[in-house]
Amino acid sequence: MHFAEGHLAGLVWTALALVLGGVLKGATGAGAPIVAVPVIALHFDVPTAVVVMVLPSFATNLVQLRSFWSHLPRGAFPWLFASGGLLGAWIGTLMLAHVSPSLLLAMVAGVVFLYVGFRLARPGWALDPALAGRIVLPVAGVAGVLQGATGVSAPVSITFLNAMRLARPVFVATISVFFLAMTLAQAPTMLWYGLLTPERVAGSVAALAPLLAGMPLGAALARRWPPQVFDRAILALLSVLAVKLVFDAMT
Repeated sequence: MHFAEGHLAGLVWTALALVLGGVLKGATGAGAPIVAVPVIALHFDVPTAVVVMVLPSFATNLVQLRSFWSHLPRGAFPWLFASGGLLGAWIGTLMLAHVSPSLLLAMVAGVVFLYVGFRLARPGWALDPALAGRIVLPVAGVAGVLQGATGVSAPVSITFLNAMRLARPVFVATISVFFLAMTLAQAPTMLWYGLLTPERVAGSVAALAPLLAGMPLGAALARRWPPQVFDRAILALLSVLAVKLVFDAMT
């Protein structure tokens, strides 16, 4: 289904999901796609969801990188992380252009279930920095494939950085470079395969406003509410969305 053919309820739910994604982005530095992509895919389709999030992802991460640039870790780690994401996103976008819609819906649902399950099962898991440096490229590559094919890399990318117990400014700077690199791979590949239709590009431009509107609210709430409040609310929402995605993929 093309973006312009969606019914009003779908557009309203998409706008609300983008605002909530912006709140999460402002509060934690990441996570907008994990909320917005399943909702957009539910009401439209996965390629539309992935394409719509490209411009908002680029713009919001560019804004955050400018704010947190001084906190970017020195050395090769952030650039290896970004390089693996770039290559993986290119491969994932090739999958997006060729894989069937029902399989893509099931993949999005699976990615969401993986994220929720890991967060619930291993909330306190920590990763040794030396080991993280050795596995950064393959981990980033897998995350990039997920981002390109489903629009959601969080089960790998965010979990990986969270497990390193990075301080929030360092986390935001590192994940921003990673997401920016992936959009640089996604956009031209989407254009080549005809995924960047006028309707989807218009949707991507329109999605920027509610996402940016939610970010200051998220930043303000992060100063008052503990992170666990966001985690529990988002995990509950994602669980419901993933079940609905599985149902839609089977029908």
